Amino acid sequence: MIRKKKKRGQLIVLSGPSGVGKSTVISELLSERSDIHFSVSFTTRQPRVGEADGVNYNFVSRETFEGMIAREELLEHAEYVGNYYGTSLKVIQEKLDAGIDVLLDIEVQGAAKVRAKCPEAVLIFIIPPSFEELSRRLHRRATDQEEVIQGRLQKAREEYRQIPNYDYMVVNDKVSEAAAEIIAILTAEGCRTRNRLHLVDDVSLDR
Repeated sequence: MIRKKKKRGQLIVLSGPSGVGKSTVISELLSERSDIHFSVSFTTRQPRVGEADGVNYNFVSRETFEGMIAREELLEHAEYVGNYYGTSLKVIQEKLDAGIDVLLDIEVQGAAKVRAKCPEAVLIFIIPPSFEELSRRLHRRATDQEEVIQGRLQKAREEYRQIPNYDYMVVNDKVSEAAAEIIAILTAEGCRTRNRLHLVDDVSLDR
């Protein structure tokens, strides 16, 4: 069966505390849903080991980022642990207008700004099975000093207070199951009447 292409893509926002495993879940999700465009955020922080420019993030200077803010080139931006993070407005609009779903990996400040500008966006918050497990994952990464880890855990507590502002909450206990839940959410969202009206465009409803 040939389906009509939808007129506008769905904007999907994923948030969650540092250490919850968002990147791994996103990789699993994109391996299952290659039709989703993952928006690579801009950031002023330094690349971590194994990260590549243009793949994990677009790494830019603080001066460059502040120029983007001044020119209103960003859908959203926020400062997190001393570094800027933001999303290109032009790229997002082009993909959505072409009927392509767009996935954003952003923290709670940015998610709130996206919701204000794009009320139809789907907001999903990823949590660990428990807060104790989040602490274990951060320690297991062995990339931060103890004081940094404690700072991340405190930030996570603050982020948890924003969970009621999200549409869905996914528990990342097993990566494949977390990705499957997100796919189920996107399938349900795609079935909303507003997202399928194009399927009956050729039917007269006046009679």
